[in-house]
Amino acid sequence: MLKGTLLVGQSGGPTPVINASLAGVILSAREHAEITGIYGMIHGIEGVLKDELVDLQRESPQIIENLVYTPASALGSCRHKIEDKEYERILEVCREHNVRHFVYIGGNDSMDTCKRISELATSTGYEIQVMGVPKTIDNDLAVTDHSPGYGSAARFLALATRDTGLDLESMATFEDVVILEAMGRNAGWLAAASALAKTTEDEAPHLVYVPELAFDETKFLDAVSRIHARIGRVYVVVCEGVRDANGDFVGTHRMKKTTDAFGHTLSTFTIGVAAYLADLVGDQLHLRARFLRPVLIGRTMSACVSEVDRRESFRVGQGAVKRLAGGETGLMMLLNRISTSPYRCETGAVSLESVANAEKLLPRDFLEDSGVLPNEKFKEYALPLVGEAWQPVARLEKYRIKTGNEL
Repeated sequence: MLKGTLLVGQSGGPTPVINASLAGVILSAREHAEITGIYGMIHGIEGVLKDELVDLQRESPQIIENLVYTPASALGSCRHKIEDKEYERILEVCREHNVRHFVYIGGNDSMDTCKRISELATSTGYEIQVMGVPKTIDNDLAVTDHSPGYGSAARFLALATRDTGLDLESMATFEDVVILEAMGRNAGWLAAASALAKTTEDEAPHLVYVPELAFDETKFLDAVSRIHARIGRVYVVVCEGVRDANGDFVGTHRMKKTTDAFGHTLSTFTIGVAAYLADLVGDQLHLRARFLRPVLIGRTMSACVSEVDRRESFRVGQGAVKRLAGGETGLMMLLNRISTSPYRCETGAVSLESVANAEKLLPRDFLEDSGVLPNEKFKEYALPLVGEAWQPVARLEKYRIKTGNEL
C-alpha cells in the first residue's frame, strides 16, 4: 500500500445513504497507518480544482457515526464535466498534498472521472491508487447487481404510491386520475419500484410507464379510460425519461430543453411529463387529473431508508479502502447477489473501464406482457433491497346497515 493521504469526494445526485459510504471510507482509512491523512473534497472534483479540501481526521467520532444516518452529500456534490486541461490541475493538487489514495463516490460519470485520473497518473508516472464507490438512486450502473441508494429510493416510491393511491381511492368522488412522476432518467428501475407494495389488481399503481418502452399517447388514453370505467379511478406512474416512438421526450413540444454538464437532457426536469399527461387526460378524457412530482423528496427522505441499503452503502465504502490497502487500483466497488431467498449479497470490484459511462436499463422480462406493470420477477429482484416489510394497510369490510325498506 502506498503511504500518503487519502482524498475522498462525492459527486452527482445525492442519495439517502451516500454518507454511509463516506463513513465507511473514513472509519476504514483510520485503521491503516500507511494512510497519513484523510481529506475531503468540498463539492466533489470542483473542490480539488480550487484546492478546497477539509481534514476529516479532525471530525469527532460522534459526527462520523451520525453520517451513517444523514441523507444528502455531507461534503457537497457537483456535476462538473472535467475538461482535458483540468486533469493536470487535479494531479498537481494531489502532489501538493501527497494524495496517494483517491476515492470518488458517484455514478456513471464519476466512474469515468476516476478512470481518467487513474490513466493520467499512470502515464505521468505519479503513483496514486484510485477507487470508485457506486451510488445512484436510478440503479443504472452497469455490472453491479444493484446500486447503493436504489433500495431506499425504491422503498420511498413504493410507499408513496401505495399511500397516495389510498388517498385517491378515498377521494374518488372528487378526483379521477393521479399521475406520479418518478426519477430515473433513461432507466425505469424506480418507476417499477412503485408497484412493490401493490397486492391486488385494483390497488395503485394501475399503469407504470418506463423509458425502455416507447410511449404511445393513444394507447395511454385508452388504458386510462378503460380502467376508470371499471373502478372509477386511475393511478399512473411515469418515469421522467419516457420517450415516444421517435425517441422524443413525451410532451417535448411544451418543454424547455436544457442539458447538464455531461450532456444529459434535463427537459423533463423543468416542466415534467406528469404535468403534461395530467393536462392531456383532462383535455381528451375530461377527467379530473392531478400530478405529483416527489423528485428531491424521494432521494433525501431519511424516514424511508432501507436498512439493507444503509448497511451495503457502508460496506462498499469500507471495502474500497480495504482494496486500496491490498494494493489494488482502477476499480469500482460493486454488489454481488449470492442468493435472493434468503437474501445474501457480497461486495466485489470491477475495472473502471467496465462501468464508466455505461448504463444498465430495466430488462423487458421484468415487465408484464402489456409492458405497463412490473411483474413478479422484478418484485423478486427488488423486494430484498427495500428492507424490512412495511405494515399492511387495513381495508374495512364495510358491513352495510339495512335501510327501512330492507328491514
